[in-house]
Amino acid sequence: MYTSESTKYSARTDIGQTSRILVVEDEELIQEMLAVALEEEGYGVITAPDGRSAMEYLKSFETNSGELPFDLVILDLMLPQINGLDICRLLRHQGNPVPILMLSAKGSETDRVLGLEVGADDYLTKPFSMRELVARCRALLRRQRLSNLPPIPVLKFKDVSLNPQECRVLVRGQEVSLSPKEFRLLELFMSYARRVWSREQLLDQVWGPDFVGDSKTVDVHIRWLREKLEQDPSHPEYIVTVRGFGYRFG
Repeated sequence: MYTSESTKYSARTDIGQTSRILVVEDEELIQEMLAVALEEEGYGVITAPDGRSAMEYLKSFETNSGELPFDLVILDLMLPQINGLDICRLLRHQGNPVPILMLSAKGSETDRVLGLEVGADDYLTKPFSMRELVARCRALLRRQRLSNLPPIPVLKFKDVSLNPQECRVLVRGQEVSLSPKEFRLLELFMSYARRVWSREQLLDQVWGPDFVGDSKTVDVHIRWLREKLEQDPSHPEYIVTVRGFGYRFG
């Protein structure tokens, strides 16, 4: 098996850059078809005819910063010299998180499970359409970019904490259930604590500019929020009315 020193990798985060794809396929016709289909979609493509060449490409394209040399690897299972399973296993052992789409003429459940267990992110059985392959590549690249986004910080104010990623709200250590509109309203308030919002501004931000209805719906949702947040809703300490202007948080 091909061996290499372990490297610490980080993914590129500039989503404006052209995604780079390494295609590892020993059948020349299929390799060419894959390259053409992906290049037509605007991807940068490098091809390798066997496992050893693929590992050499992956090593030679490494950047000094440890940035991933490719954004996606399309890897045939049955390759000369080093097979796709061994390449996949080695990359994961090195800590390389590059998304891997494995291709194989073997379509049994056992083969698919084995490919996924050694670290492939998706498995496509031959024959397949170029349209399906491109769609799967897009999905893997999109998932990778989303996983590289910086985490959204938890918002905290006194005894209230709001986790935007988990859509959870804790009040005095207890989780409370909010409707989607209540959650968005509270998230807006907590993101801009002490800012005064008019009803019209809140409607535009939470309900959207196309909302058609009574602006008093804001008052109703704020009353519901107060009942869930405040110890004494009649004397609120979180969502405060600013007479003649609107509402503020804190």
